[in-house]
Amino acid sequence: MKDLAPEIFRQRLLVEGRYRADLDAAAVEAFLLELAQALGLSPYGQAVVHAPDGLGQEINQGFDAFLPLVDSGIAAYFWSGPGFFSIVVYSCAPFRPQAALDFCREALDVQGDLAWKEF
Repeated sequence: MKDLAPEIFRQRLLVEGRYRADLDAAAVEAFLLELAQALGLSPYGQAVVHAPDGLGQEINQGFDAFLPLVDSGIAAYFWSGPGFFSIVVYSCAPFRPQAALDFCREALDVQGDLAWKEF
């Protein structure tokens, strides 16, 4: 990918996997806040957590969430039925990707492998 703004530091991490943790909206909010803390990133607002509540396809039921950070944000998506998650950390401050992977693995009780990509 061509870097169209080399003067702006950006670090992005996509993490996906299967989870066994019992999640509700409050647990998703707590997860996002704790992930930010584990990465040394500072939230400046509350996490926003949505659930489609039966709208759309059954397989897509779960949670969509976003936590604004001083240096960008964390978007997270959880599919309840298949126990699958997809998280994007987007930051203009550096963080350790391995810290994110370790935190997700433990906090979400990940089953099997994690797939991840820094970009």
